[in-house]
Amino acid sequence: MAAKKSDATKKTIVVKQVRSAARRPAVQTATLKGLGLNKLNRTRELEDTPSVRGMVNAISHLVEIIEERG
Repeated sequence: MAAKKSDATKKTIVVKQVRSAARRPAVQTATLKGLGLNKLNRTRELEDTPSVRGMVNAISHLVEIIEERG
C-alpha cells in the first residue's frame, strides 16, 4: 500500500486572478469558477496536482502563480 502524504507535506500553489473574465469564452469563465476565482485580485491556495496545473495553464492569461509551497 502506498504511504499517504501528510497535510504538512502536500505541495500547494497560490494563484491570483489578475484579469477579468468579462468578454471571455464561457469555458474560461467556468475554469476560473472551478479554481474558486471569480473576482479580480482574489487568491486561492490550491493543491498542486496535474489537473489544477492544467486548469491554470488553460487560463494563464487571466491568472498568475504567486507562490509554490511544499
